[in-house]
Amino acid sequence: MNDLMHAATQFPGIVFTLLLGLLALYWLLVAIRLMPLELFERDSLKEDHLASALVSLGFAGVPATLALTVIVAIAATLTLAIELLVLRWLPLGLIRIPVGVLVLWATLAIASPVAAVICKRLHRGLHRYRPFTRRCLLGQTVVVTNCQGNGEQAFAEIENEPNSTVKLLSKQEALPIQNERRVLVKYLANEGAYRSVSEKTYLETRVHLNKLRLSQKGDHSASYSSAH
Repeated sequence: MNDLMHAATQFPGIVFTLLLGLLALYWLLVAIRLMPLELFERDSLKEDHLASALVSLGFAGVPATLALTVIVAIAATLTLAIELLVLRWLPLGLIRIPVGVLVLWATLAIASPVAAVICKRLHRGLHRYRPFTRRCLLGQTVVVTNCQGNGEQAFAEIENEPNSTVKLLSKQEALPIQNERRVLVKYLANEGAYRSVSEKTYLETRVHLNKLRLSQKGDHSASYSSAH
């Protein structure tokens, strides 16, 4: 037990110990309804924010806070294991800080895809509860089951989740069609409905935005180099 406590309070483990403490406090406040469950969610995936970044990493369908909790818990466990099995036996001295930073990066990189798989398994059960069926569904793939009137209003089911109906409101130029796979991209709070785009359009847009960001980073690096 002493070894475990020492590892949890030694860098890099102390970083995750503090984060887990903050997350535990947050979930306590959620439980007594002093904090919102969808703390980092926004009404749209259009802007760059934490929730949209997590969706791009495969965490669609669960609140960003839940995704972060799972990531941090897995990374903390890995870091603790590395500390107990490897780091504490090495005479690191001053190089403990750069080594610790490397461990933090590596454990987060490993934890992210593992956490995405776990969250994907969790969200089917979570969607039965109303607090988990709003903004955190952005980025989720749905299948159109019923189009009404001229098609501006439709209903869809979350992929692989029968009896999980959501309402879609669409503009005239982007109407859904029966059995089409679409991705939820905007939550309309007043209507309790979602804007959506076809899955193909969503994937093409993501690829385009990623290329644009890489191009902007390259231009920024080039301008910085020429200025110096």
